[in-house]
Amino acid sequence: MTYSMYPYVEAFVDEKQHSWITAHVHMYEYFGGVARILVPDNCRTAVDHNKGWKDQRINAVYQEMAEHYGTAVIPARVRAPKDKPNAEGSVGNISTWITAALRNEQFFSFEELNRAIRQKLEEFSHRPFQKKEGSRYDIFHEEELPLLAPLPAYPYELAEWKQATVQFNYHISCAGMLYSVPYEYIKRKVDVRVTDKMVEIFYNNNRIASHRRLYGRKGQYSTVTEHMPPSHQQYLEWNGDRFRKWAERIGENTYQVVDAILTSKRVEQQSYRSCMGLLKLADKYSVNRLEAACRKALSFTASPSYKSIKNILDTGSDRAEPDDNGNEATTKTTSTRNSHALTRGADYYRR
Repeated sequence: MTYSMYPYVEAFVDEKQHSWITAHVHMYEYFGGVARILVPDNCRTAVDHNKGWKDQRINAVYQEMAEHYGTAVIPARVRAPKDKPNAEGSVGNISTWITAALRNEQFFSFEELNRAIRQKLEEFSHRPFQKKEGSRYDIFHEEELPLLAPLPAYPYELAEWKQATVQFNYHISCAGMLYSVPYEYIKRKVDVRVTDKMVEIFYNNNRIASHRRLYGRKGQYSTVTEHMPPSHQQYLEWNGDRFRKWAERIGENTYQVVDAILTSKRVEQQSYRSCMGLLKLADKYSVNRLEAACRKALSFTASPSYKSIKNILDTGSDRAEPDDNGNEATTKTTSTRNSHALTRGADYYRR
């Protein structure tokens, strides 16, 4: 703070955008209010330097945070310490009082480090001035805090902006997850606003979709029915029980494979096309071969995919007859002579 020089200090692993915004949010919570003007360093995290030094603009995320708190961001000029002299002076004092005081201690997490910093920060802020009465804490609470604007009802939630292209399946990929948009936007480039809780999708500054953010296993889908083309919505007339009954008529192994595919997706409807394709293989290869292929696939994994079953059928490996021990029989070869060399069969090397 410019008048009282009341500081806030927190350690971060870097000065990237997430750390930068989080530090601001924690600072406002610590001060209990918001100043009308915020003067940051002229760093890349705050300012878009691609516009040229005469037209430096605050980056979108930082500007969004400033608007949330109702403050104006006016970055200091490059190599112009007089734009924020009190802050520059406090950095030296804090380096001596906090950083130097903790230099010989060992910490095993940033939480532990920041607890130690907070303790030293409180001591620093309550320490009396040498040439005037009071302390930084006293002057801030008596003179500055009443002039600060109140905090908003809820803290700013960091939002990251990205660009994505709508895929042929009317979904975009974001952090390994897939989110649906209206199918009319297939192949279009869209802007994506990502927070810890939400994923919002914009086209020409108009929001066209929003989803609760997914976490956990990569490849999960968040699909809104209204985003589907009519040809895909017809699959909604189907359900898991209908596919299971169809598979059960073919055989026990086919039923297990279909059940595994149905439970492999967070949204069951996303697996219907795979189930339909799998069961249609019976028309091309026969019911018996499909059942045999599913049995073979289940011997390798408890969750076979449509692709693995189709590969078994394409290669004909479902036709291998098992021996008495349940293993696939192998074709035995004996030593034969040709015009080039003596070819020894498997029995020769087995000895």
